[in-house]
Amino acid sequence: MGLLEPHGRGRRAFRRDALSGAAAPPSIVIHSLAHAVAALNAASATDRDIILLSAADAGIYAGAGWFKAVVAAARNAVPAARFSEILDCGDHAGAAQAALRAGIATVIFTGRADVAERLAAIAEQQDSRLLTARPRHVLDLAVDFFANAQTLRRRCADVLASLPPIC
Repeated sequence: MGLLEPHGRGRRAFRRDALSGAAAPPSIVIHSLAHAVAALNAASATDRDIILLSAADAGIYAGAGWFKAVVAAARNAVPAARFSEILDCGDHAGAAQAALRAGIATVIFTGRADVAERLAAIAEQQDSRLLTARPRHVLDLAVDFFANAQTLRRRCADVLASLPPIC
């Protein structure tokens, strides 16, 4: 499934730390298939694990189906890349539930704690993970939204090369 394997059975399936620790792979915020492919090409070329992170609230306005299709197409385009995906559903419980139902590996839900507990139980049943905060990102490709593939890949590679290795 990827780098961010869900917690085992019997453990809470959500984390409040949002994978922001030093040991977490770097997150790159993607807004399109071209962004995802560029990030994965750069990760593969630099032999790094990464996280493809959706834009804030993308689960609400773009939807789980769009994100799942983007991730699948990127995975097919760069099969050697090592990565996980996170879809941000903001405080919208319905979007988070749809993402879990669609099989998104990791979903962000920032709404009420009691709702997060129920969503975490659903996530655990689906072998997914629920986060209650966004991880920090090293790059948001929104500023390069219309850039060509070469520019996107170079931007991602430069950022990934500048990071210390993960131990």
